[in-house]
Amino acid sequence: MPDYKEEDMGEKLSAPFDFDGPISKRRFTDVLCTLLLWIMWISMTGLGIYAMQNGDYRLILHPLDYDGNLCGTDKGSIDMTEYPYLYYVNDYSGGVCVKKCPTVENLTDPYTLVTYDGLFSVNGSFVTSDDIAIADYSTNNDTLTCTEDLCYPNNDPEQSFTSDGVNRGTGFAYYALDTYEVMWRCVFRDEATDKLDAIVNPSGDNFTEDVVDMATQNEHIREGYNFWNNLFGDLWVCRYFILALGFGAPLVVGFCYAFMLRVPGVLPIMVWLSIFATVGIVFAGAWFTGETAKQWEAADPQTFTDDEIKAATYASYALYAVGGLLVLLFLFMRKRIQLAMGCVKETSKAITKMPLIIMFPVLQGLGFCLFMIAWTVYAVYLASMGEFSTYTFQAGTIQVSIRTFEFSDFVKKCGWYMLFCFFWSGQFILALGEIIFSMAIAKWYFARDKSTVGSRTVLSSITTSMWYHTGTAAFGALIIAIIKMIRSFLAYLQKKAEEMNSGIAKAVLCCCQCCFYCLEKCLRFINKNAYIQTAIFGTGFCTSAKEAFFLILRNAARVASITYVSGGVVFVGKVFITTLTTGVSYYAIDHYVREELYSIIGPLVFIAVIAWFIAGMFMAVYDMGIATILQCFVADEEMFNDDQMYAEGSLKSWVDSYGSK
Repeated sequence: MPDYKEEDMGEKLSAPFDFDGPISKRRFTDVLCTLLLWIMWISMTGLGIYAMQNGDYRLILHPLDYDGNLCGTDKGSIDMTEYPYLYYVNDYSGGVCVKKCPTVENLTDPYTLVTYDGLFSVNGSFVTSDDIAIADYSTNNDTLTCTEDLCYPNNDPEQSFTSDGVNRGTGFAYYALDTYEVMWRCVFRDEATDKLDAIVNPSGDNFTEDVVDMATQNEHIREGYNFWNNLFGDLWVCRYFILALGFGAPLVVGFCYAFMLRVPGVLPIMVWLSIFATVGIVFAGAWFTGETAKQWEAADPQTFTDDEIKAATYASYALYAVGGLLVLLFLFMRKRIQLAMGCVKETSKAITKMPLIIMFPVLQGLGFCLFMIAWTVYAVYLASMGEFSTYTFQAGTIQVSIRTFEFSDFVKKCGWYMLFCFFWSGQFILALGEIIFSMAIAKWYFARDKSTVGSRTVLSSITTSMWYHTGTAAFGALIIAIIKMIRSFLAYLQKKAEEMNSGIAKAVLCCCQCCFYCLEKCLRFINKNAYIQTAIFGTGFCTSAKEAFFLILRNAARVASITYVSGGVVFVGKVFITTLTTGVSYYAIDHYVREELYSIIGPLVFIAVIAWFIAGMFMAVYDMGIATILQCFVADEEMFNDDQMYAEGSLKSWVDSYGSK
């Protein structure tokens, strides 16, 4: 009778005829997906050209006044070329274009109003049109004009604040205040709004945060403005240290880390310490929870309920049980953990033998940047294809209008398509990189003579993967892109549910979001292993995914152990590279340019972020290398006898000690 358990696990791998490492005679895989990818890029380019012909990027970059004119351009009914800045007049973002952001003596002039129709002054004013040069809106038939009764009754600042014209910051006029410029917007200084508040609204009645905020005008923006100014200055002073240490040092430290893992005793100590630490933390948590429950119960009078004490006690028991299970699990998996450490050591050897493989993520990054340049240009022009609409609101006894920018259904649908293009292209670049990494590592593993393997192996893997297997990368990337689009649409629905304050809808959508998040993680894992199968055997995505799935199923314990060990090694590596790089940078900057800096923290944080990013790229290659070594070893084990296997070093010692499956 057939062994259904064996059948459920799939057939073991068999070596193709004359197999001597990743096959050399390959065929094009998943050609249809390659064609679909090119169709997507061509259609995206066509959409971008259409948007460039019908849109105007200035609508996105330049501020829009209340009349629908773009400040600093000739776009609109009035030529605003000489008036590039926007001065806010109400908290609906309605404003007027001015020549420059005004600097007002004594921070504010409460007797001068900036209105839709220019400056309006009463007795006591000192700001003139030379101080605040406003564009001429007299040609606009709908422009509202201030009068003393409408905007400044009885020459009284307090009555002016509640008048129909000012209307507590929601009318068509507002006071002259000292400002500074941020992205062509004139932002009120916090000191100016405080002083104005004391004059026009000393009691604080009916004064809202919107009046002093006006979308961006608050203390946080001012502090942020100063912060970025100081930070950019410090980064400029440290620019050479950032280039040399931020970008160069992590690579050097990364190779040192890879070499350290090859030193006898280092990797086992690291792995077993992490295992003991994990178990120790669980047992420590159990003890602490139990002791806390005892203290709560012994307290007189008790400050916690009996149910809370029972919950803490049961939690302690549960943690002890989890700790015990972890001990049994690690004892059961000790051979697999030894195998995992062998894979890590062999990966270190492969990476140090092919140093060029570490630089490939840089090429990936450059490719993604080139795509993002085109995509961003298309997206900006597409976003500028909106339509103007008029929004009218009541300010006392009068109606005030502003022009807003809205998107048509066509533009919204095109926006969703552009988002899909972004997801698919980004995932394709990552997927193609994983195939290239896997092929290079697999060629190293299956080489009888390792001296023949070097950086040229990486170059041949790049050409082979890009020529034969772009379709496979596109297939796997398409699956992830579709899942990401579903999650993005769910996020959009979640936002709508939040606006509607629908508790049931928010709960259901949150559950759906979690499910698709887990599905994406599972598919990413399967895709990664499918790419390794493609790199070794040259098969298409579906065949590779099937073989990878059953291979994982047949070696579940090994995969679990390698995931744990590689996860720890990767995390420790990222922390080690980032910490050492930041420490060296601190010493160098403190020694040479400390006196020229506002603060050393900004450049150090910037270097740490760069180092963490580069360490992530380095260790991502490491992680993919470990997974590839494991699959190569399993394929080696299933296809050949012990004396015919390609395994060397730590993996060969493991086979000699425990035998192949």
